[in-house]
Amino acid sequence: MYIPPKYRNEDPGAIRSFVERHAFGILVSPGEPTPMATHLPLELAEAEPGQWVLHGHFARANPQWKTIADGQEVLCIFSGPHSYVSSSWYQDEEVPTWNYMAVHLTGTYRQQTETELWASLHQMVDKYEADSETPLSLHDLSEKTLRQVRGIVGFTITVTRLEAAFKLSQGREADHGRIVSELRKRGGGSAAIADAMDPGDTP
Repeated sequence: MYIPPKYRNEDPGAIRSFVERHAFGILVSPGEPTPMATHLPLELAEAEPGQWVLHGHFARANPQWKTIADGQEVLCIFSGPHSYVSSSWYQDEEVPTWNYMAVHLTGTYRQQTETELWASLHQMVDKYEADSETPLSLHDLSEKTLRQVRGIVGFTITVTRLEAAFKLSQGREADHGRIVSELRKRGGGSAAIADAMDPGDTP
């Protein structure tokens, strides 16, 4: 990923937090005649201290998994909030731009065993059910329903490279107050970018 130095973030804690908040990513791998990509949840964990891994699964009907060999390098893309930034918010004349947050994790792919797949499914479901009024557990589902798991293929990606671009009007600090104010007026992703630029002033 092309990242101008002033937008590059190399803080592992910030990157991990970002990936955990924006876990619905894109897994990209070589294909023929074009690269292949699938949008899917990718859960970040540590296999051991300092060694990140991603757990996920493909639908068995998805042809992409059949083209990826164990040990092959793949790219996982995580996108966060983004927003148009009008140069009318600057003190000096300039062209408009776009603020955004994105992380690329590159790593080696390995298909999971059935035991590993079940463990990762339990972990994912428990994580996302935690704040439910009536949390669901896979333990509560019938054997008939759980047969659907046969329709997926689990994988683990051992992360070998981190790249994070957090473009948040660096170099325009004198204009940050106005930019943040205007972004908050727009709401949605624009307001989320404002919060990232000035987290201490989040309403």
